[in-house]
Parts: sequence; C-alpha cells; structure tokens
Amino acid sequence: MSEAIRSVTRQEQKERTREAILASALELSQELGFAQVSIRQVTRHAGIVPAAFYRHFESMEQLGLTLVEQSFATLRRMIRDAQRDPHVLDNIIDESARVLVEAVRQNKAHFGFVSRERIGGSPVVREAIRHELDLFVSELAVVLARLPNIENWHSDDVRMASRLFVRNMVDHAEELAELPVSSDGLEHRIRERARREMRLIVIGFRDWHS
Repeated sequence: MSEAIRSVTRQEQKERTREAILASALELSQELGFAQVSIRQVTRHAGIVPAAFYRHFESMEQLGLTLVEQSFATLRRMIRDAQRDPHVLDNIIDESARVLVEAVRQNKAHFGFVSRERIGGSPVVREAIRHELDLFVSELAVVLARLPNIENWHSDDVRMASRLFVRNMVDHAEELAELPVSSDGLEHRIRERARREMRLIVIGFRDWHS
C-alpha cells in the first residue's frame, strides 16, 4: 500500500471516529441532557478509548459548540439557497414554512438538541445557540429588506421584523422536533400554523412607520 493510500485511509478513519463521537454525544444528550454527559460516557458509547476523544476535541464544551454549529448549518444553507431563487421573494411565507419543515425533517436530532439546550443547557452552549440565532436574524433581515412595504425601513426595524420571524420559526421547529415518526398530519398542521402566523406578521408591514 502506497503512502498516499495509507494517508487517505488514516484520514477516513479519523473522520469516522470524529463523527462517531458527535453522534454518540447527540444520542446521549437526548436521554440525559448535554450538560450531564461525560467524556467517558461518550467514548464508551462510540466504542473508542477516552484518549481518542482528545485527538478531536479539547473538552465536552468544544464538542457541544460543534454540535451547535452542525445544528444550524443545514438551515442556514437552505435559507441561502432559497435566497437565490426569485420565486422565494414572491412566496416568502410559504417558502419559509416549507424550508423550516424540511430542515427539521432532515435534522430532527440536531433541532431537538437545540430545543433542549437553548434554555437548559450549559452556559457556553446556550451562548453559542444565541449567537447562531442572532446570525440567523441578520441573514434573514437581508432577505426581508427586499420586500414591499419594508424596503425603506430603518435597519433596526428590519431586524425587529426578522427577529419576529425567527422566534416564530424556532417555536415551531421545537414542536416539529418533538413529533414522533410518521406524524404527517401533525406536521402539516404545525406548518400551516407557522404559515398563518408569518402571514399575520407580514400584513402588519403595511401599517408600520419606521
């Protein structure tokens, strides 16, 4: 086996170990809460020795920050992809509700993690989640600023509107993350409720004077 092939194999194994650690921490946090999960529990669950943990993460806090980053990555990517589609601006309410449901469906464990840790997690993880939500507010504000009735608003008011959207989405994402498997009817109802509430927010744009 050539050195190049051995290097690729080692890198693949390293990445598999890292993913096993993350997956184990995510699964254990569902049962115990992330703040109660120890390095020893994670490594036992992942089937590795404790020393292997430190080749990937300095501490459980760093592991928690990585889980937060992973949890928001898909949603942020889907929002950015949606921004490139001119159809989205014409149907922002329906598209926002659709993106929300699809993102939670693809990453239910991660959204469950955010839901649990956003309020009851460790201070470091809570702060990381708040930071990610603030970034989400800022990115969504860029999209909202292009809408009719809002394009001439002060930036503070655009962020206020964006924050209302994000709070609505977070609330319904937490509901969706708690649904059991095969709950299409309930999922549809939550999506419809999110759509109606966002529509109510948008209707208020016409009468708001920045």
